[in-house]
Amino acid sequence: MKRWLLWLPLCAFGVVIAVIAWGLYQPADRTVRSAMVGKPLPDFALAPLLPGKPGLTSADFRQGKPRLLNVFASWCVPCIAEAPQLMTLKAAGVPIDAIAIKDTAPAVTGFLRANGDPYARIGSDVHSRVQLALGSSGVPETFVIDGRGVIVAQHVGDIRADDVPGLLQALADAR
Repeated sequence: MKRWLLWLPLCAFGVVIAVIAWGLYQPADRTVRSAMVGKPLPDFALAPLLPGKPGLTSADFRQGKPRLLNVFASWCVPCIAEAPQLMTLKAAGVPIDAIAIKDTAPAVTGFLRANGDPYARIGSDVHSRVQLALGSSGVPETFVIDGRGVIVAQHVGDIRADDVPGLLQALADAR
């Protein structure tokens, strides 16, 4: 009986290693989803960031037509990666507005010059207050807003080519 007890620590160690290995091969989804999906946009008014391009208010989303709201930053590498897909959505007739997070006009101007400008409006959220009120945890994130100003869907991370049909469908469903 004593010989069996000698193997107990080794067996326990093996179980711990097996649990850790399983966790590495089956990582948990750590995506932070907004609790605001299904709720109206919080009231906000963001000043324009660029000359000649209007700022952004929550009232802009209550005009009867679904829109995308893209939370981005010029310093965000995944934002560069999603730029072609945003241009594809714009070419498909999708109205897209943006919130620039902790950014400056010269930096955003350079970003848009290099990557294209899909945005009808860009509001400046220097302190990330509106971003946090939306339940957004980072950049980029994109929200589908229906014509009444209700958040109907959230896309966390950069938009990839295979995400475009789903966003178009979410916009169609929001009509």
